[in-house]
Amino acid sequence: MTILVCGEALVDLVPVHEGPLLAPKLGGGPFNVAVAIGRLGSKVAFLSRVSTDPFGDQILESLRGAGVDTSWVQRGDEPTTLAMTTLASDGSAQYSFYADGTADRLVQDPGDIPDDVHVLSFGTLSLLYQPGASVYAKLLKRAHAAGKLTMLDPNIRPAAIDSTSGDITADEFRTRFKSWLPDVDILKVSEDDSHWLGLGTKGTTVDDWLAAGVSAVVMTRGGDGLSVFRASEEISVPGVAVDVVDTIGAGDTVHGALLQFLNEETIVTSSAVRDMGREDWEEALSFAARAAAITVSRPGADPPWASEAPRD
Repeated sequence: MTILVCGEALVDLVPVHEGPLLAPKLGGGPFNVAVAIGRLGSKVAFLSRVSTDPFGDQILESLRGAGVDTSWVQRGDEPTTLAMTTLASDGSAQYSFYADGTADRLVQDPGDIPDDVHVLSFGTLSLLYQPGASVYAKLLKRAHAAGKLTMLDPNIRPAAIDSTSGDITADEFRTRFKSWLPDVDILKVSEDDSHWLGLGTKGTTVDDWLAAGVSAVVMTRGGDGLSVFRASEEISVPGVAVDVVDTIGAGDTVHGALLQFLNEETIVTSSAVRDMGREDWEEALSFAARAAAITVSRPGADPPWASEAPRD
């Protein structure tokens, strides 16, 4: 069974911890998710449009090195998206983006989804920048209608929304987000992103998201661990204590580890997710927390390999 990860790959310009210099690191939420899944051992493919520039070549080389199938990748001579990253004293990251006319936002609809693709993942900038955002939204809807398991991480980047020069406002993005929910089986959000999307601040509740059609809402709480909400039940696991270098790619590792767990356990339909018991979720969340702890213990988005993050 194949997991198809849909979205952008880009280059993060990350501060070098010993000085003011910036180092280029491959990234982008969907790219990181695909790499995490591949390193953890599940069959995974990546759908995006990647530049033919040297950064694009490095992106493909890195994906293949992690065992990711790149046959779904489209190429174009537009430049690679760049993200300028700043780190706070606690290792948390903030981003600004250079994405005008870049390759990933010009992705084309891939057509029919093969039967061996059982799971599709969506997230981050690919849901924001047009015309690609509409391509991915249509694919999400089509995949869900075909009975594929779908997972979404909006991975909110306020600076990117602010930089779209009037293409979409924050409230318009929140409206767009609500339109996706009927086609999402698993919604993964950080605690900060949930507040930005209106949870607890605009009268929105997790039950509203579940009522819209989502089977499970997974929430990351940084060092405080992970929770899943489903049918008026909350299941939580603690975080893993670790010396944090930075938090780049932590949520993406959670995303990838959860999908790797579900794929390995053949939990690849909406009904199978709804049927998961408390112990199933505790095992899945604990595995994701251990994987994310490894990622934050080293610089940049560097998800663990299966040998570093065993299931038991």
